[in-house]
Amino acid sequence: MASLLPRRALLKTAGTATAALAAVALSLTGCSTGPATSTPAAEQAETAAFPVTIKHAFGETTIKEQPKRVVTISWVNDDVAIALGVVPVGVPKNEWGNNDKGSTPWKDAALEKLGAGFGSDKAPVQFSEADGINFTEIAKLNPDVILGAYSGLEEADYKKLSEIAPVVAYPELAYGTPWQESTTIIGKALGKEAEAKKLIEDTEATVKDKVSKYPQIKDKTFIYGNLEPAKGDGVNVYTAIDNRPRFLSEIGMKLAPVVEQNTKTNKDFFIPWSAEKANELKSDVFVTWVPEAATADAIKADPLLGQIPAVKSGALVADADQTLTLSISASSPLSLPWALDTFLPQLGSAADKAAGK
Repeated sequence: MASLLPRRALLKTAGTATAALAAVALSLTGCSTGPATSTPAAEQAETAAFPVTIKHAFGETTIKEQPKRVVTISWVNDDVAIALGVVPVGVPKNEWGNNDKGSTPWKDAALEKLGAGFGSDKAPVQFSEADGINFTEIAKLNPDVILGAYSGLEEADYKKLSEIAPVVAYPELAYGTPWQESTTIIGKALGKEAEAKKLIEDTEATVKDKVSKYPQIKDKTFIYGNLEPAKGDGVNVYTAIDNRPRFLSEIGMKLAPVVEQNTKTNKDFFIPWSAEKANELKSDVFVTWVPEAATADAIKADPLLGQIPAVKSGALVADADQTLTLSISASSPLSLPWALDTFLPQLGSAADKAAGK
């Protein structure tokens, strides 16, 4: 369904819960240990943290000693490793929301600070994951651990990867791990728990500071979904377990009651919604992604979608920037600070319109 394009793009390039798309899921990364600024005492403390055992959806994984070569699967995991000062030896190319380097602006900036920007001698090797998990290339990297705290890893792939190196999978739901939890898990796996804790605190402080400049968004109700004009099945609404609504809730907005009331299980990341009932999607603000800017005008002019209360009031946030969509959909300590300078003004403007300003 085209209306799920941003999520489908994530699922296609970062994995899904189905065997076919899970084969497309896994990105391959490796990494060195610690930032260049680590002191011998800090390195000793990191080493002393091992062995560690991490529980996850497929059981538990024990990492006997601090990894020196790390492979990651999916997105977010490499962002977190880099944010912790770990330079991967290999990363997946971003197939959606990417720049001309097959990367993202936030990842490029962080790698440059570590002296490992793409094109340099220390740069990570990039892989395409469009054709599935490349077990051969992962094995060539000779990893000490494979990180998938945020991923759509399936058990069969988990078992096969485990033949190469210890694998850290997501704790419960595929693509359901909050960035804070991914950071905590990866920090533990890399012997950098203290750094991970500080990274979370610093990122949350940055977000809080930026959000404070837009007080009008506080307590505004929202719906985050996908809209496709003139299609009866052209509406999908994301639930509380998806990263996008989760993030909006974290910055002080409130998920619209209509979404909560129609969420049937705590494992559904979206609710299909008939466009014929679009007028029932009541919220102050509606946030969506569109393939091109003209689609936003088509949504407003659509006889059904145009009846969504937030669309009628002008409180529609409809961004055509795939990279921005990715930064929120697969949020990380690197992507969120990058996203907010663009995303918050859009939310603030929509909140003003919802208030009749």
